[in-house]
Amino acid sequence: MAVFVVPESLKIMVGQTEEPIVFKVEEGAIQRYARAVGDANPLYNDVEYAAQSKWGRLLAPPAFPGWPVKSDGFDMIKFVEKLIKAGAPMGLLDGGVDYEFFSTVAAGDTLVAVTKIESIEGRETKLGPTMITTVETTFTNERGGKAFVMRNMFLNF
Repeated sequence: MAVFVVPESLKIMVGQTEEPIVFKVEEGAIQRYARAVGDANPLYNDVEYAAQSKWGRLLAPPAFPGWPVKSDGFDMIKFVEKLIKAGAPMGLLDGGVDYEFFSTVAAGDTLVAVTKIESIEGRETKLGPTMITTVETTFTNERGGKAFVMRNMFLNF
């Protein structure tokens, strides 16, 4: 069985970061996201209820990043195109996403997201020789604390 051999042109991308993106966490965006994922928790939906909670404002459901302030934010399609130009195979499959939470995110917060390639490796899979890329985005709050980390995995074959 053949394993995808990661070329130098891709290896040098590991650890490189994309431009930071600023997110503003807005009440309306929190409520729309909560409705979209079917989460009726009043801490995500009811401004008055949330105001009476120990947090004093709407909380964002897990995996909710906010709303990008910059219009030229991170573009996953362009990112994947960059990988392909550097030697990644053309076939693409979403390998899933993992989250690691460190603090609550609430309405009024400002988050800064920094994305980097955490790892690129070659493996033999049922798809054949496959490149597995893990992309890590760290969201930091306005107090400088880590809010959460999102890790996306992509399979190129």
